[in-house]
Amino acid sequence: MAGTFHRLPDPTLERRMARLREWATLLDTAFVVPGTRVRFGWDPILGLIPGLGDLVGPLYSAVILVTAIQLGIPRIVQLRMLLTAMVDVAVGVIPVVGDLFDVVWKANKRNMALLERHAHAPRPPSAADWWFVGLVLACLVSVAAAPIVLLIMVVRWLGWSLI
Repeated sequence: MAGTFHRLPDPTLERRMARLREWATLLDTAFVVPGTRVRFGWDPILGLIPGLGDLVGPLYSAVILVTAIQLGIPRIVQLRMLLTAMVDVAVGVIPVVGDLFDVVWKANKRNMALLERHAHAPRPPSAADWWFVGLVLACLVSVAAAPIVLLIMVVRWLGWSLI
């Protein structure tokens, strides 16, 4: 493909990726619920500690994102990684629900998979990358617009004039 290139093996990059992989595993899939295939890590456990738990995931996500920027990962993939982390943070602030969400969402593993997919042999962003970003942005716009629409509906229902 025109415009793509392959990075030569870099021992420093390999060690860094191995460390990031280990941390993602510790945070997202280090333990298994006995008798099930449900895996979880330290992220939802630490999330039970007010304040501290809500910082661990975003800090690790920032490290992955900085690595993606340094490696020149396509910006749409970086945006997808950022939005994945933002969804994790937004839901994560809800006590207990956020911790249960962490067990399912596994933002660190998702972002590591994206980083690894693009780190060694950069590829153009996939349609899934664009769809994910578009869907999250549409949801954000909907959530932001909902109070305004609701306010307009209430004002009209009360018979008040908007002008």
